[in-house]
Amino acid sequence: MSAEPTPAARLPWTKQLSVLGAGVLAARTRRRLRRPHTALRDQEAVFRGLVAPLSHTSHWRAAALTSQLNYAAFQSRIAPQTYETLAPAIERMKRGEADVLWPGQCNHFAVSSGTTAGRTKFLPITSAMLGHFRQTGLDSLLYYAARTGRASVFRGRHLFLGGSTALTPLPEMLPHAAFAGDLSGITALNLPRWVEQHLYEPGRDIAQISDWPAKLDAIVRRTASIDITMLAGIPSWVLILAASLRSHAALQRRKIAHLQDLWPNFECLVHGGVPLGPFQDELRAALGPTVNFHEVYPASEGFIAVQDAESGAGLRLLTHAGIFYEFIPLADFDDSRLTELGGKAVPLSGVQTGVDYALVMTTPAGLVRYVIGDIVRFTSTEPPRLVYVGRTKLQLSAFGEHVIEKEVTDTLSHVCQRHRLTIANFHVAPVFADSVRGPSRGRHEWWIELQPGATPPLAQLSLELDTELQRLNDDYEAKRKGGGLDAPTVQLVPPGTFELWQRRQGKWGGQHKMPRCRSDRAIADALTELTATPRT
Repeated sequence: MSAEPTPAARLPWTKQLSVLGAGVLAARTRRRLRRPHTALRDQEAVFRGLVAPLSHTSHWRAAALTSQLNYAAFQSRIAPQTYETLAPAIERMKRGEADVLWPGQCNHFAVSSGTTAGRTKFLPITSAMLGHFRQTGLDSLLYYAARTGRASVFRGRHLFLGGSTALTPLPEMLPHAAFAGDLSGITALNLPRWVEQHLYEPGRDIAQISDWPAKLDAIVRRTASIDITMLAGIPSWVLILAASLRSHAALQRRKIAHLQDLWPNFECLVHGGVPLGPFQDELRAALGPTVNFHEVYPASEGFIAVQDAESGAGLRLLTHAGIFYEFIPLADFDDSRLTELGGKAVPLSGVQTGVDYALVMTTPAGLVRYVIGDIVRFTSTEPPRLVYVGRTKLQLSAFGEHVIEKEVTDTLSHVCQRHRLTIANFHVAPVFADSVRGPSRGRHEWWIELQPGATPPLAQLSLELDTELQRLNDDYEAKRKGGGLDAPTVQLVPPGTFELWQRRQGKWGGQHKMPRCRSDRAIADALTELTATPRT
């Protein structure tokens, strides 16, 4: 039996109060978002609010950061930082030392390796940082309620497809208690009590399961008869959940076309982390005709931006939530000489629309001028809205073409929409010139996994991908027309190929994302091996 809509009179009085309170907060949020010129004042206040506590820490005090420091002095004294430059200080925090990067002792560390290869990162999650995530998590839903003009999303339950909440104790900090784990797990364990009581799914027991197939099965069995109004997750995992729920319904001799048949009050998909474009049509069919898409921009280092207007306008930078932002023009960015780039970074007041920037953050976790590895582009400055366009280390520029993740994603989305193809997964890599065994000029190689269906000839796909990418990227167009690059090739791979690669990398389920492009062949060569090896 499907979950029936829940009239207000049937809601528990505590739930009715939370819905009423959410409506009041949404109206207040809508008024605040309409006020002009608040973002720069927000950032000035955030900067002042961060400098004082930072000045009381051993690491930043040694770097000449004082409580009265103004922005110009801050910019000249503190160089942009990476995880590698802060790792010794973070190790001290992991051993229980207090007042290192942020006042007090840190008891939680978010384990993150991002989508690029490299060492595992242990990002400090201080109590102040937990407060940031609690505030911005609520803000993300209030922005949705504000732009839709209703708070009905708070009437039902909210299902989060996050990582495991099972945390690993850090023996370095004994006798003090400290833990490391997935950020979504840390934040789920520190939810406000009213959120856990009235909104949060799939509940603590299921949330701590680390095995993705077992967790998915448990989520399906628990939520098939619950009044879900909001679902949050990475698009590819949302599609897997939807397919599993349809299969479960079929076993119960029920036929559902989409999730709104199962959850009549389901109205909102919160998505982020990867561009929605390649999955949009399939998601619409799987979720239901009236489900709203609500985009967010979270990272392990902080919750950055949230959709506050129609799709395509960009995401509103969360300027009030305790993080100070700076931006290094991508044209000046070079991660091998970050110590020289402090003066190139500009605060929010200095950004321009249409320019690609490397994102720099100063946070209440003690990460100061921290380069998180993301590239953003502003669509407007008043109010400040931006789009995520890729990773600094996930650019496709083996031949000087400077192609970014957003461009390859948009290219494939446009071509597949034209042919009504549904994308399961993809990756783009370079093929290097080899005058002895292969091509005399380099080219791009598109590895694409499509859902079953009719497919145009590979030569036609190659031509259309080439044409569309030339339209989007001037440097690529110049390389192609100038003879510096050959036409791309397309490799269509069997269903499940990308899943197998992710499983072998330990990146299947939860919040894991597929790198869309790289300037080397690390992923492409692994895919070559997978497709050449018979499966058992």
